[in-house]
Amino acid sequence: MATVVAFHAHPDDEVLLTGGTLARAAAEGHRVVIVVATDTMTVASEAPPTRMNELRASAAILGVHRVEHLGYAGSGHGPVLYPDPPDRQRFVRADTDEAAERLAAILREENADVLLSYDPNGGYGHRDHVKVHEVGKRAAELTGVGTVLEATMPRDKVEHLVRLIRGLRIPFRYDIEALRTAYSPSSAITHRINVRRFARQKQAALAAHRSEINGRGRAAPVMRALVRLPTPVFGLLLGREWFVDPVRTPVTKPATSILRES
Repeated sequence: MATVVAFHAHPDDEVLLTGGTLARAAAEGHRVVIVVATDTMTVASEAPPTRMNELRASAAILGVHRVEHLGYAGSGHGPVLYPDPPDRQRFVRADTDEAAERLAAILREENADVLLSYDPNGGYGHRDHVKVHEVGKRAAELTGVGTVLEATMPRDKVEHLVRLIRGLRIPFRYDIEALRTAYSPSSAITHRINVRRFARQKQAALAAHRSEINGRGRAAPVMRALVRLPTPVFGLLLGREWFVDPVRTPVTKPATSILRES
């Protein structure tokens, strides 16, 4: 059995990008750890324990064994980068080596076999997601972790999904043109993981993030719609997860038994 450490920017990212993969790895007997860089995405006075408690509830549903927070605040999304809160630094302002050493300490403690991080674009380009890629890459260099897989989505599928969401008249603000340079091209994908068997867990884990679902964020309407879908439909939409191995050429099936295709 192996240890998989999933490094994410914010609570709820663990479900949307890797929830099925984490549930599958845990079900197969592997040790699964989630590390988030930040405890909140907000720029106001939301109490961080709320988001972390929701993350722990989500992690329990997925079968995760340990949850850790690197100690940074979310950097927000948009043109304005707000000042740091009194008690911690916004993640995007963190020194990359310092943040990487915090992550590396957990990788060493866990004797991690696999690190899940983000692709160089940070998915859709959120500044904290790009920082996760940079910090994750550096932490892997510091520790020599055996396998690094970068969570992503094929651009063409993202564009199709966004058009479907808009066609269903679910409020969602996103620039279709920006999608053409977001995430990863299909040709770069090395791991395509079928997680449809874990759709019920993934949907329930997403529902655990109540403050986001009931909030006013731009993704809230989509999250509300997703948790209300019949589980088989949810599985059809979110029953596959994608990764890029930055040191390998694209292949049809992953070589790692932890993340094997079915």
